[in-house]
Amino acid sequence: MSEFEPSPQPTQQNIPPHPYATPMASPVAAPQFPSITEEDRTLGMLCHLLGILTGFLGPLILWLVKKDSSRFIDHHGRESLNFQITLMLAMLGLGVVTFVLMFFVIGILLVPVMMIVGVLALIAEILAAVAAQRGDWHRYPFTIRFV
Repeated sequence: MSEFEPSPQPTQQNIPPHPYATPMASPVAAPQFPSITEEDRTLGMLCHLLGILTGFLGPLILWLVKKDSSRFIDHHGRESLNFQITLMLAMLGLGVVTFVLMFFVIGILLVPVMMIVGVLALIAEILAAVAAQRGDWHRYPFTIRFV
């Protein structure tokens, strides 16, 4: 081979694989879930709305009763339950801090913060209920996943 002849291009066979490369997966279709029924959407919405009225107790009971009947209800029940437990812990913590700081007159400033947290939680629960009614797989932000 002279220096003016082009060098042969490497082929796929003579290039060693990269040591950290993952093998190319064949294209796979997304898993097919059973369609979400109107009852599933209604019960998913109810999981979130019960949280407004009963705290964590309503979503817990509904989730325990219906979690095996549908993945959609299981998802929304878990999300609502986790959000209600997280909200309860946050409000309990804010309440304790507010009570302790009340003796120093600074705690009175935290009462509006507790009210704002309550309003934001109500908005988040309504948005989650609307998403469940539409058939979306909603997740609450800033929620600790206990269940």
